[in-house]
Amino acid sequence: MVKVTLIKSSIGQIDSVKATLSALGLRKIRQFAILEENPANMGQIRKVSHLVKVEKVEGE
Repeated sequence: MVKVTLIKSSIGQIDSVKATLSALGLRKIRQFAILEENPANMGQIRKVSHLVKVEKVEGE
């Protein structure tokens, strides 16, 4: 599991980056989402890595 926190605004970003943030469930700065660590999610996180902070979280 990974905790993804939005740390920079998506203003000025291209539409695909904004759509990726929305798909990750991130809308506001300092909002976070806890996601499974699978190839699909990791690819999305890599695409928006300049806007988010990623931390490992112990899963249930």
